[in-house]
Amino acid sequence: MFVVDWMGQVSRDVLRERLPALIAETCAWSVGISDRPHHERRRGRLVATGGTMGDRAARGQPLSGEEDGRLDLGDARPGSFRDVLNAVDAAGVVYADRFDQEVLEPFVLDTCVLAAERARETRKAAWAELLDDLGEGDDDLVAVVRAGGWEAPLRTEAEHLVLAALADVPLLEVEAEGLPLALVRAAAALARDAAPPVAAPAAEDPAVSGALFLARTALQAAGLPEPVPPADADRLLAALLAEGLEPDELPALLPHLPLRPGTAGAVLTLLDAGR
Repeated sequence: MFVVDWMGQVSRDVLRERLPALIAETCAWSVGISDRPHHERRRGRLVATGGTMGDRAARGQPLSGEEDGRLDLGDARPGSFRDVLNAVDAAGVVYADRFDQEVLEPFVLDTCVLAAERARETRKAAWAELLDDLGEGDDDLVAVVRAGGWEAPLRTEAEHLVLAALADVPLLEVEAEGLPLALVRAAAALARDAAPPVAAPAAEDPAVSGALFLARTALQAAGLPEPVPPADADRLLAALLAEGLEPDELPALLPHLPLRPGTAGAVLTLLDAGR
């Protein structure tokens, strides 16, 4: 319908404005891949070839085997970023699937939320009509994004933009480009780990204070990054349940935890799927 189309266009506009950030995130994500052992699948078995991803890339040898990769990525130049995406890691997971989960999904969700914020401010009448059509409130933009269904097509476009920029670039060059941002991220993570725990908000709901203490304890014990990204929703849920929290308690606790947009929804989706 028309209202969804215009919102989809706003999301695409914001994505293109954020393209330099997406390329930077992609390059930072690639840092360290060249040092990992190279694996490939032979007759259905995952085997280590004895070298590293970087060794093979430097010699111009293919990183992806004939049984690995995704057909939609097509043929890749040996040692290129596209070749990396078609390769498998030590657990047999295709790097392209990891890239989707660890980079594209959170980046696209953030982009859609930014687009929703822009639409709310610049197209107030159309925004109000959109909320009415979707049956969502104005207080949860992630829920609006999920209901509008803009993530899936935008994720496809984001992947195409990344491939247009980096597909045939050698892995070692992509890593070199991403190293500064990766170092900044690593330093920030060390700083967060060294900082004292953040005090609980003064206006905490007394009805959930005890369970919230257990939830924060579980979060720290699991060593999850804060705020927790959607990609770690499964680890967060496992940590909360292992701490003894009941599934029915989690919806009231999640808003009080340091989570990135979309993480709470991902946890609840996993919770519902496991019931």
